[in-house]
Amino acid sequence: MTKEYTQEEEQLARFAKAMGHPARIAILKFLASQETCFFGDIHEVLPIAKATVSQHLAELKDAGLIQGEIQPPKVKYCINKENWVLAKQLMDEFMCGCNPGNGCCE
Repeated sequence: MTKEYTQEEEQLARFAKAMGHPARIAILKFLASQETCFFGDIHEVLPIAKATVSQHLAELKDAGLIQGEIQPPKVKYCINKENWVLAKQLMDEFMCGCNPGNGCCE
């Protein structure tokens, strides 16, 4: 018997996996705080080693949480606003659907 997951469950898991590292959370917080897309090297403004920044950015981009372009010598990254809203919605639905006050673990 195979158990299939909903599209929403799979998408939420993908977003959660991409956010599963403190450096990626720092990158997301930084990009979300920007008025416009960020042009530059993220390792210069965050305490993240230059050697690993591209790996973290790739993971966030693959998950759809950020979008970016490499236009040498500049790199541009932004929050993917559509998926940012979707991630929040899915997380809210998930967190509100769990009922820790039901007494089963008390």
